[in-house]
This record gives sequence, structure tokens and C-alpha cells, in this order.
Amino acid sequence: MKKVFFFIAALFTTYFAQAQEGIKLGLKAGVNVSSVVGKDEENLGNLLGLHAGGFLDYGLTEQFSIRPELLYSMKGFYAEADEEDFEYKSYLTTHYIELPVLARFKAGNFFVEAGPTFSYLLSAKTREEGELLGEEFEETKTVTDELNKFDLGVAAGFGYQFQSGLGLGLRYTRGLSKLDKSEEAKVYNSSFQLGVSYTLR
Repeated sequence: MKKVFFFIAALFTTYFAQAQEGIKLGLKAGVNVSSVVGKDEENLGNLLGLHAGGFLDYGLTEQFSIRPELLYSMKGFYAEADEEDFEYKSYLTTHYIELPVLARFKAGNFFVEAGPTFSYLLSAKTREEGELLGEEFEETKTVTDELNKFDLGVAAGFGYQFQSGLGLGLRYTRGLSKLDKSEEAKVYNSSFQLGVSYTLR
């Protein structure tokens, strides 16, 4: 009876040890180059922002894993106009909590990844500045309530994972939910993310 007990205990110990080896935790941070896409995207420019957070990488095989991440991400864009008596720039800066859930395929140290993203808007502000008839103006306004809180999107990217745990990746994220609540503005978040990650041992 004791032999059976020790045999079962050994099986469970081996199973949980392998399961723990398949789960890896890590941290990541990087820069965003963001704008919007859609029918109302004329005279718009990219805005530089940051992203940072952590991830859990669950290895199903040596080459394939599922990687949910929890990130803070700063996005936005700017619009401008330059006419004879009127110069104008307007910046929209948005702050999101993002949950990408990505399938990752590894070939040696290289990887490709793709999957859905779920984003929740924390806050949004506009800053308008320019010159009208020789008079300069500047105004900052909170516009969180004018934007949709949730943004369902998709992401895809590639990168390189070093043996030390350090990783480099480039990812594109595209929102599928409208940014603005109004019916007139039909634009969607669009962002390139260049990130550095570290897998904890």
C-alpha cells in the first residue's frame, strides 16, 4: 500500500513540476507610436507614448504558448491646420489598461504572435494650441466621457528572445471599436509598439 501511495505522490509531483515549468512570468515596457485610422483621418499625425506591465507565458509545447499581458498603454494623435490667418494643432492623449491574449509560435529564438486585445479607457485629454489673427491661444480639456470606454482590437507582431530572458518585440495593434461616441467621427486606434521584455527565472 505504501508503494502505491509513494508512486501516486511521485506522479503528482512530476506533473505539477512540469506544469510550473510551462508557466513563465515576466515584465515588459516600451514605446508606442500611435494614431488613428478611418475615413476621418486627414491631416493627422502620430503621437509618441509609453506602455508597461507584466505577462504570463503558458507553454503548451516547446514551440507554442499562450501569452496574456496586462499593460498600461498611452495612445493618441494630433491634428493640424495651417492657413493664412489661422494656425492650429490639437492633441488627443488617451490612457488605457490593455489585456492582449496572444498565441505565440517560436522557431529557435525568433517568435511571431497574434491575438485579440481588450482595452479599457482610463482617461483622455485634448490640448489645443495655435494662433488666430495674430493672437495665440492654448486650451486643455478632459474628454474621457466623449470616448468609448471599451476597445476590442487585434494585435500581431514578431521578435527575438535571448537565452538570458531578455526579449525584443515589435507589435501592431488595431482597434475594432470606434474611438469616439459620436456618429460623425469614425476612427479607430492604431498603434505600433516597440517593447523590451524580461522573463523571470
